[in-house]
Amino acid sequence: MTTNLKEELASLKIDREARGGGSRPGLWITVILLLAAVAGGAFYWWTREPVVQVRTAEAAVRTGAAGAPNAVLNASGYVTARRRATVSSKVTGKVMEIFVEEGKAVKRGQVLARLDDSQLRAQQSVDQAQLAAAKTVAAENEARLKEAELTLGRRQQLVKDKVISKAELDSAEAEVESFRARIALAHQQVEVARRQLDARQADLNDMVVRAPFDGVAISKDAQPGEMISPVSAGGGFTRTGICTIVDMSSLEIEVDVSESYINRVKPGQPVEALLDAYPDWRIPSKVITSVPSADRQKATVKVRIGFDQLDPRMLPDMGVKVSFLADAAPVASAELARARVLVPKAAIRTVDGTSVVFVVRGDRVERRAVKPGGNDGDLVEVISGLTAGDRVVTEGVAALTDGARVKER
Repeated sequence: MTTNLKEELASLKIDREARGGGSRPGLWITVILLLAAVAGGAFYWWTREPVVQVRTAEAAVRTGAAGAPNAVLNASGYVTARRRATVSSKVTGKVMEIFVEEGKAVKRGQVLARLDDSQLRAQQSVDQAQLAAAKTVAAENEARLKEAELTLGRRQQLVKDKVISKAELDSAEAEVESFRARIALAHQQVEVARRQLDARQADLNDMVVRAPFDGVAISKDAQPGEMISPVSAGGGFTRTGICTIVDMSSLEIEVDVSESYINRVKPGQPVEALLDAYPDWRIPSKVITSVPSADRQKATVKVRIGFDQLDPRMLPDMGVKVSFLADAAPVASAELARARVLVPKAAIRTVDGTSVVFVVRGDRVERRAVKPGGNDGDLVEVISGLTAGDRVVTEGVAALTDGARVKER
């Protein structure tokens, strides 16, 4: 019994020597594999190909002539109106009626609004009464003058007949002169009353706001019941204008030209204008003049440009890009009908005297030589080397080489 128990306990004993000796080769193999994996990862990390972060744009197609090849300067600005007025009243008053709406044409002298004139009309009635009273006083004095002149005539005859004394004659003459002076004063009072009435009528006329010139109302700035004043008063509760009118026949272009290139601009020089709202519509224009003053902050000079022909599509404050031309050579109709491939200016880079772009193909770029044409605002026409739909790199171009890996931001 005891012997069997000892044998069973002996069978449960672990042989540490046999176990340890069999596991050492496997441990070393595991360590070697881990070191190889780490070394491989480090080698890949240090030798991997970098990925360049870029921005891209699609080559666009547009019909029409590109920026004129004879352009000597490009600039951008806005359409402005030389005649533009915020119409207000000459006096402070309460708006009773408004007869204008945004976008409606108005004629010179047309009534735009009426102000409350009840107080002025009451004062006008007083002035009319004062004028009538002055006329009555003048008429009374004129009647009494006639009587005094008759009395003077009789006394002159009585003095000749030596019936009355010379003193009575002098008294009659003085009375005649007195009435003449009163009549002169009465006439002056009549004139004063008449002019006061005219001034009151002028004040009444000022209560009617009229259009100063033909144009279009582009804003309506007051409503019936509001106070209006030619100067700002009363905090934010007093309006300073009824509406803003623009003379659409006075539209022109204003652009800022760098003072470094102002010598390329001269009066009468032909210009091609391109409205941002109508990118395919090229508008012939001419330089009116350069404003003889430079902006010291921006180092620019303002240039005024006039349209050869106005169009209803032209609106104040529209953005516009212009090309100053070396001559007035017309653009051929075939050129106007040609489809053009355009890319941003930033996409084109010059390498060894050759213009190139980087076209994205999957996750890599392909360097491609191109032939640029005329400018079209911020875009450049590509005459050859690209097709519509190609995606070109616009940011990160300087860090690229042919075949480089890229990722779009």
